[in-house]
Amino acid sequence: MEITPITVTELNKYMKDRVAEDEFLQNIYIKGEISNFKNHYTGHMYFTLKDENSLIKCIMFKAYAARLKFVPKDGMKVVIFGTVSVFERDGVYQIYCKAMKEDGIGDLYTAYNELKEKLEKEGLFDKKHKKPIPFMARRIGVLTSKTGAVIRDIINVSTRRNPNVYIRLLPVPVQGEGAGEKIAEAIKLMNEKNLADVIIVARGGGSLEDLWPFNEEVVARAIYDSKLPVISAVGHETDFTIADFVADLRAPTPSAAAELAVPEVSKIEEMIRNYQNRYRLALKKKVEYMKLRYEKCMQSRVYKEPLQAINEKYITIDMLVKSINDNINKKVIMCKKDFTSTITKLDALSPLKTLARGYSIVTVEGKAIKNANELVKGDKVSIRFSEGEKNAEIL
Repeated sequence: MEITPITVTELNKYMKDRVAEDEFLQNIYIKGEISNFKNHYTGHMYFTLKDENSLIKCIMFKAYAARLKFVPKDGMKVVIFGTVSVFERDGVYQIYCKAMKEDGIGDLYTAYNELKEKLEKEGLFDKKHKKPIPFMARRIGVLTSKTGAVIRDIINVSTRRNPNVYIRLLPVPVQGEGAGEKIAEAIKLMNEKNLADVIIVARGGGSLEDLWPFNEEVVARAIYDSKLPVISAVGHETDFTIADFVADLRAPTPSAAAELAVPEVSKIEEMIRNYQNRYRLALKKKVEYMKLRYEKCMQSRVYKEPLQAINEKYITIDMLVKSINDNINKKVIMCKKDFTSTITKLDALSPLKTLARGYSIVTVEGKAIKNANELVKGDKVSIRFSEGEKNAEIL
């Protein structure tokens, strides 16, 4: 008897029907820790619920998600009410969540917040410690897994933007036990050997536990102590690690990190050409302006008749000299008039005028005698006439 095989679709539908018949699975009440959480733009929520040993995929449609009073995050411990069903297309079973409540925060999430708070208080996140990223870095140091899309994306983006850039890969484990120490050692080696101008620490997206090496204190302190600038490109744009806060620059993705570290040469060349054209045009305008200014100056009277201004100054000097001379002559005439008037007055009062009318002056030893009683017999006197002088004796 030949057995007719069934199709994969038929098997998946059978499993879905069997699960649907189980009343226990239709109203499941389960607790666990959220990881790989994604809030889709449609409003649906996709995540994984796990415990110490196992995990299961979960989905919460928009209608149920809108009723939540909190925002689910990786690391949260929650209690879920929902239905277990098989997704026929992929042949996987998952929980379709109808309700969710918090059941505490996961241990990793708690450790993450505690370390973040500690390092922030120590000042490891301060902007004043951030080093600038070199504008034209020639050597890009990359710390990531040697296989996978991350290094390929960084190489493709970097070499496309600048074919002359040199990518130096230092392979490190990006998840798992001991990965944090390896990453920290690689950062120190890059600095000690001066292997790059800027360092990119990168890995793809993942759950909180997958990204945990970049949340370890040893990595944070290695980035902080690095003399070379460090760009952190860990996970997706919505993922934030301790390394992101300590790094000199955070990139949302590894490809974005390459764009931040490597400027596009073609755009720089175009910018230089634009500057050259602008400078050339500015210089041309400057020359034209100076030429017009020169021509205007040459048309000036100063250049046509350079002695004119000097001659005008000579005329001004001559006028001032004439004015001074006129003022001096006027002053001399006035002084002569005053002098003549004064002489006339003095002459009218002069004793010589009196002598000219027939009077004389009698003096004894230079003293004028005004009264005859001042003289006695025998006195020797001197008589002054208008013309001449004689000596006499009183008889």
